Parts: sequence; C-alpha cells; structure tokens
Amino acid sequence: MGHVDVRPAPPAEDLPAPPPRTPPKWRAWLWVGLSGVLGVLIGAVTATAGQYVKLTGNVRHEAVTRQDLGDARPQKISKALNVLIVGSDQRDGANARYGRFPGERTDTIILAHISPNRDGAVLISFPRDSLVQLPACPAKGDRLPGQRPHIGMINESFNSGGIGCTWRTIERLTQIRIDHFVKVDFTGFKAMVNALGGVPVCLPQPVHDKKALLTLPAGRQVLKGEQALGYVRARYSLGDGSDIGRIQRQQMFLASMAKKAMSGETLIDPATLFGFLDAVTKAITTDPELTIGVMKDLAMSAKGLTAGQIRFVTTPWRYSVTSPGRVEWVQPQARRLFTMVAADQIAKNVRSGEQKIPKSQIHILVRNGSGRQGLGTEVAAELEQRGYHIVKVEQAPRPYAKTTVAYSANGEGRASRLYRELKKTRSHLVRTSTTQALVLGIGADWQGMKPPKTLDDVEGFDATQDSCTAS
Repeated sequence: MGHVDVRPAPPAEDLPAPPPRTPPKWRAWLWVGLSGVLGVLIGAVTATAGQYVKLTGNVRHEAVTRQDLGDARPQKISKALNVLIVGSDQRDGANARYGRFPGERTDTIILAHISPNRDGAVLISFPRDSLVQLPACPAKGDRLPGQRPHIGMINESFNSGGIGCTWRTIERLTQIRIDHFVKVDFTGFKAMVNALGGVPVCLPQPVHDKKALLTLPAGRQVLKGEQALGYVRARYSLGDGSDIGRIQRQQMFLASMAKKAMSGETLIDPATLFGFLDAVTKAITTDPELTIGVMKDLAMSAKGLTAGQIRFVTTPWRYSVTSPGRVEWVQPQARRLFTMVAADQIAKNVRSGEQKIPKSQIHILVRNGSGRQGLGTEVAAELEQRGYHIVKVEQAPRPYAKTTVAYSANGEGRASRLYRELKKTRSHLVRTSTTQALVLGIGADWQGMKPPKTLDDVEGFDATQDSCTAS
C-alpha cells in the first residue's frame, strides 16, 4: 500500500473505491416484502368482491392465547404496529426432499415495525444461531410439549412451543409488544415467486449446494420456485457460510421480490396480480385478528410509504467464544435497538426518504496512533458492528494527539456519516486525494463512539437495495 504523507492521518490512494450507486425510486406501500403480506395488502384494495371473498377464504388462522403469551408482557408505548413473521420449515410431503423431520421449525424470525403514521417501517431479523434466555412456554396439546426456561438457540422456541412460544420469546427478549403474527410455509413461498414469474438476483460466483439442492451460475439471473427457495435457504455454499450471511441474502431477496411485485408488469396485469395474491394468501397463517379487512385498512393508511422508508436491520451480534458456531447479542447495542423501535425512534432519513450512502459502501482504513495497544482492532470491530467496511487496521507511523477522519473531496459524504458517530474527532480534507475511502486516525484523545440515537446508526439497508443494486 502506498504511503501519502498527509497529516495527521493520510488516506491511501490505492484503496479500492466502490462505484457510486443511484438506487431506484420505486414505490412500496406494502410494508412486509418477506411473507407476501405486501401482496395481500394490494389485493385487499384492488380485488373485486368475488376475489376478495376468495382471498379471505385462503388465509389460515391460528389463535395465540393469553396463556401462550403470559401476563408479563411489555407495555404498548406507541401506536406503531408490530408484526412477528416466521418462515415455517415443515418437512413432509413435497418438502421431504430437503430432509425429513417431524413437526415444524423455523430458520427465519423477523419483527416488522410499522410507524403510527405509516411513514416508516423497520424489519428486524433475529439470527437463528442466537444463544438467548428462552422463557417457559405452555404445552400445546399432544403436538408440542412446551418449553422450560433455559439458554438455547432462539429458534428452539418455535420448535418446542409453536408460534405462541416464539411470540412470547421475542416479547421477553426485546420488550416490544407484538400485535400480530404471520407464518409463511415452504411451498407457499415457491408459489409466490412463481406467480411473479421469478425474482432477479445477482451472484458474484457460481453456487453448488447439495443440502439446498441448488446449482446456479454466476451473474444476473431470474430464480423461480425451487431455485428461489434453495437460494434463501442455502448457507454453507454462499458468502461466508454463516447464518448471518443467509439473513443478509434473504433480506436482499425480499427487497427484489417487493420490487417485482410492485412493478408495472405485475400491477397492470389483472391475471398476474390476482395469481400472486392467491399464492400469497394460500401461503400464510395469521392470528384471527389479522384479517384481510385489517390489511386493507393498513394498506390504505400506508399507501404513501416509499422503499427508502423501509429498513432492514439485524440484531447486533458477535460470535460466541464459549459455544462455537453460535452467536450472542452485543450489548448495550441490542437493547438500544429494541428501545428505539419500541418508542418508534425511526431515523430521520427513513421518514424523509432521503437516500444516504450505505455503510457497507464506506471503506475505512483504521490507523492507531493513540499509544494504546490493540485499540485499532477494538475500534475496527465496533465499526464493523455498525455496518462499515474495514479494509485494514494498522499502526500509525507516529503518535497522534487528536483523532481525525481524513477524506478527499470524493469521500466527503462518507466522512460526514462516520464523523457524527464519534464522540470526539475532527475532520481533515486532503485536497490532493481522489479516493472515496476514509482514514480514521485514532489519537490519544480517543473517547469512543456515540450510542446510536436513531435506526440510521444501526447496521442495515433500505428496501431500494437488493443483490443487483448492491453488486
């Protein structure tokens, strides 16, 4: 790496700069792309009377009782709507080809938060490998034995106690009061994708995954039912092989799916639109209170919501040092995230629709000049937890008295995002440089990072982005 002697923290000219991106400005007044509830919302508004009756009859309902949820529930502190979404991995019938096992389990748990004024939405993903404190849950007849309190993987709550136990678990862990649930099954997901004529994705490299029954070439392509299911299920053959990588891929797929559902080719074709809505309603199970009528009212109140106002985030996490292959939630960041969501402290840029540079596109060289051994690595880890891309951590050639963010004219917008998250720093424009990358020079005055104040400070992305716009 070439050295540019710019004080106090020179940027490296040869750092790779990601290409600028202008995200598409599509409309998305369908707040949950994951399960196709978005499609139900459209259908509830546009369907004829006969179609409305059919769609209503398609939706299955499952009661979640007071006994399931217990008495120690969080208080409702805002008028926002919180919907628990799970993907049901049931391996019988046609799904037995993925590996047979009895009952249901889930690898996908998401909490969708829709603001009181319907002008912002946040979808929080919970890694299935999360080690958490699981509460006691009652047995559900002869089918599910219930659950005793213990430390375990978060998806055990669904395996042992069903949707009621998962509802109780998420409420206890987040202190966010949940209003409704939506469950989507394997077969229904495939039908939804097929009804859209497939969903486009972009793969940086070929994929061959025996467990997910998936073989795909690199590049842009349209995935239909079986391939789409394999793509969102695959874990070990894509990315870093982690559940976190799978979550990110699922979120990107949902964004692409929502774009396809909202595209002109879907909305102006009555047969295609109704086919999609028919597949969606057949794919979901909800609580009895989440009816087509409720969805219609929600759709009408949220019809001005844009894709830039829908944000995907993942609960802050780190790999467990005591249980290899598992993850633990990072505190206090996770608690702050849940507190902000419960109080509806959605980021200002989400509410305004302002498009900002994703943190994943902000490349940072961390240079430790503080005199404190290992501080550069600690700071880099925290920046990564917030979504920034760290290209290198190195020791500064000399001590720095002041912490400084060095940037070029091309990196000014990126520098401002980083600058406002640091407790004490100054910025330095390097006029002779053209790189978009930043150099964070850690000085002796380092005081750390500010606690996140809005969801904009939490790692994530908005629904204008998918695997193709991000590539």
